[in-house]
Amino acid sequence: MILVNNGSFKRVKAIAKKEVVEFTRDWRTIIAIIVIPILMFPLLFIMFPLLLESEAAELNSIVVDVVIQSDEVPDSLLGQLNDTSILVYEENLTERTPLSNPGEDITRLRSLSIDAILRIEQRDDIWYYAIIHISTSESSNEARSRIIDAIIAWESNETERIISDQGLDVNTTLNPVRWDGEISQGDVATQGEQAGMVLSLFIPLVLAVWTFSSAIQPSIDMTAGERERGTLEALLSLPCTRNELLFGKWLGVATITGVGVLLQIFGLLFAIGYLASSSIIGIPDLSLEATALIILSIMLFAVMVVALELALAMRSHSVKEAGSILGPAIILIIFPALFTQVINLDGVENFWFAVPVVNVLLALRELLMDRVIVEHIAIWFGTSLLYALMAAYYAAKQFGREDIVTSLS
Repeated sequence: MILVNNGSFKRVKAIAKKEVVEFTRDWRTIIAIIVIPILMFPLLFIMFPLLLESEAAELNSIVVDVVIQSDEVPDSLLGQLNDTSILVYEENLTERTPLSNPGEDITRLRSLSIDAILRIEQRDDIWYYAIIHISTSESSNEARSRIIDAIIAWESNETERIISDQGLDVNTTLNPVRWDGEISQGDVATQGEQAGMVLSLFIPLVLAVWTFSSAIQPSIDMTAGERERGTLEALLSLPCTRNELLFGKWLGVATITGVGVLLQIFGLLFAIGYLASSSIIGIPDLSLEATALIILSIMLFAVMVVALELALAMRSHSVKEAGSILGPAIILIIFPALFTQVINLDGVENFWFAVPVVNVLLALRELLMDRVIVEHIAIWFGTSLLYALMAAYYAAKQFGREDIVTSLS
């Protein structure tokens, strides 16, 4: 696979150009590798919060129906409930012990004729209550939330009244231990470091999954697809070696995948810039070393992924079989990626940086937090390079088979 002369490089370049041109002729391919990556993060980070905000505003505007079952409802509690867009209906309390037993009221809740039921009674000097609701209804959950807020405010007022009646100072009694100054002032991490930590929790996962998934279709099309179309035999008749053919196809797939990843990163940076301007999240502080190492780790990961996918696709009997193999294979990326998110980076064991896939994702997490640890870098770089070479060797073995243009039996 080593290019030893200029002629070999020209042949590899010609093969890669041919593969990219053929794959990108379809307008749907252009949408898949250009439009979707560049719009994915902006839509996720901009439209999704706006949608949530709109849904929350719509939910806050509704008036919920709440039945209060009690022998005597405190006027102060009624005042709190009436201030939270709750339409209150009072009934006598029939269920005593326990108050949370829905009894016959379950029918009214399931039919959504009412949103929630508040049962409250006083025993000696203590008020006991229960809220009956149906968690699968948004309006019922909203009613429960508003009832709890009203009860918390009512309880606070009652506590202050009782303390005052005893001749004590309310502030001193309820808040004997206090933070001196703003809580945020005790955090020595910069906003850039905090932003890097937040981004490190999902960016490695997204980049890994997108790199793997975006390489699937071109890998299949340039191997099993050409075998079905009968064009692979024509390529093998060209004055080029099998390794040159492999490297040309790898370069073609890597180019398509790389464009998708770069556009995805561009969309991510645009979304982060938007969120930073809205004070939702900041821009991470990254040194030049961390930025360069992030690019290097993604490149090594792409080399391994593309070579492995090309090899698996070449071993397949058909396009359908290749898709059935490479599609579920994304689990090999998702599981380690999800597992990586819960690993504590403080005092993380060195062997994690040698585990396939996990090593690159952990490296991305550390680098996004601007942690350049030489020992960890040496381990993940060495192992990633080894895995990439192993994947490339495996791919070369598949391309070197004599039955490459015939159906496998």
